[in-house]
Amino acid sequence: MTEYKAPLDEIRFTLRQVADLDALGCLEGFEHTDPELVDGLLDEAARFFEQVVAPTNRDGDTIGSQRNDDGSVTAAPGLAKAYRQHVAAGWNGIGMPAEHGGGGFPWLLGLAVQEMLASANMGYSLCSILTQAAIDALLNHGSEEQKEIYLAKMVTGEWSGTMNLTEPQAGSDVGALTSRAEPNGDGSWRITGQKIFITWGEHDMADNIIHMVLARTPGAPAGTRGISLFIVPKFLVNDDGSLGERNDVHCVSIEHKLGIHASPTCVMAYGDNGGAVGYMVGAENAGMAAMFTMMNNARLSVGLEGVALAERSYQQALDHALQRRQGRAPGAAGGEFSPIIEHPDVQRMLLDMRSGIAAMRGLCYRNAEALDWAAKGPDEATRTKGEERAAILTPLSKAWCTDLGCELTSVGIQIHGGMGYIEETGAAQHFRDARIAPIYEGTNGIQALDLVGRKLPMRDGQVVSDLLGSIAKTVESAAELPALKTVAEHLEAAHSASVAATEWLLERRSADLTDTLAGATVYLEMLAVTTAGQALADGAVAAAQISDSETGDDVAADRAVLARVFSANRLARVPGMLAGVTAGSADLQAARTRLLTQ
Repeated sequence: MTEYKAPLDEIRFTLRQVADLDALGCLEGFEHTDPELVDGLLDEAARFFEQVVAPTNRDGDTIGSQRNDDGSVTAAPGLAKAYRQHVAAGWNGIGMPAEHGGGGFPWLLGLAVQEMLASANMGYSLCSILTQAAIDALLNHGSEEQKEIYLAKMVTGEWSGTMNLTEPQAGSDVGALTSRAEPNGDGSWRITGQKIFITWGEHDMADNIIHMVLARTPGAPAGTRGISLFIVPKFLVNDDGSLGERNDVHCVSIEHKLGIHASPTCVMAYGDNGGAVGYMVGAENAGMAAMFTMMNNARLSVGLEGVALAERSYQQALDHALQRRQGRAPGAAGGEFSPIIEHPDVQRMLLDMRSGIAAMRGLCYRNAEALDWAAKGPDEATRTKGEERAAILTPLSKAWCTDLGCELTSVGIQIHGGMGYIEETGAAQHFRDARIAPIYEGTNGIQALDLVGRKLPMRDGQVVSDLLGSIAKTVESAAELPALKTVAEHLEAAHSASVAATEWLLERRSADLTDTLAGATVYLEMLAVTTAGQALADGAVAAAQISDSETGDDVAADRAVLARVFSANRLARVPGMLAGVTAGSADLQAARTRLLTQ
């Protein structure tokens, strides 16, 4: 089984030539983000995740986390030790505020570190991702007292965090939840109810687990308007910050899943012995706002999982293609078997994987960069622009990158041939692990509905138009370079189709909303592929302008190849998707009617 090697050249190039980490380093609060420090940090992160975390991936899959008879959960072998080292090294808080013990670096850099973590062991990485989401909720909605009590320990990772949203009868319909919160009279609440699909809901890696739980207070309105958010710690915290008695919350069971076996996905019971003590976050009945804060943070991280797993699958597939000999490639000497990498179709699959990974990485990193501009921009206009761009890119990153992650990890199995279908090779694990990501944090269909229902109408469509306008500028830049002529042509055609789809959806919204929702998923794919293609083209243009490096020509040639492969194999399909966006809902409704009458 191939060992993971962090793709530092790819990460550094994307940080600086596709996104603009150096520009972020000029912003107030990010001044310490100088290139030398960043390079050293990335080197050390690569060493840590390659040597400490990556070796746990196989046992995490084959052995997994185990629930004990007393309701406790023991993490897969090696994970608790790796987690303690993880915390001690400070990797959990790279992109978190310095005032709470974090590194204070741009989220863009934090995301690059997170990519290495997720590639090393995706199931394990979910503990940190959920903790980051809980931190974000507290930073934005918690009281000063709550921040003082919880944030420092959560930023370091000494205490982990969870999101407790889903219930058996509710699924993605959060408004149908029934968990209850009753006031204690001292400012605390008694929480009762059951939650399902709680990632890292119970484990032995961290000293405490801070559950963020949605519940209803007495007399709360029905639906999403009557939901509040509560902190429910596994262990109560004493006034001096030490851990007190065990709270009335426990793990009933852990799910048996297709993949991510390292991550315990728990059924959690609250209040079996009188009620779990909880503390309200923000205002009563305002839990949805805090929930979306948590989920929006996590959605980009989930999109990154598509990048991370595809990268690890690619590395293993490449190694296999170099080692495996079968058949004779064109031009090979008679009587000799060729490494399968010499066969054109294997080369095609490998390049499809690598170009797709580069495109996904560019999209996710630009998404993180937009979040940094939204947080630290020097003026309101700049911050608003960053916020708007992030609002558009987040559903694209989450949905398209997780879908493509599934596709590319499947390609990784295909390159292995029959051996890829055998569990011992480890190739299948990446595919199995990837399959949950399109479901996490709002299914990809929900992401598409969010895009056309909430994001597309922003400023009467102007936010999407601004994105499309930037893509048109990339077409002009790429067209000036002979090596990128076909890239410019395919990107221009994809851009034109995306403009037409956008205009149709905006016009149709007022006439028949069902028509726009019917085409939402196809539209998301159109816009995501076009935007990711822009990232690859911009990177190729930037590489062509590098002249102060001995490897400048090699880098330029390599980035041009990636852009051409992606444009020929994926961008070229975008114009054909327009029909799927504009088909309307009549056939869907007719099919539904026939199914109901059978």
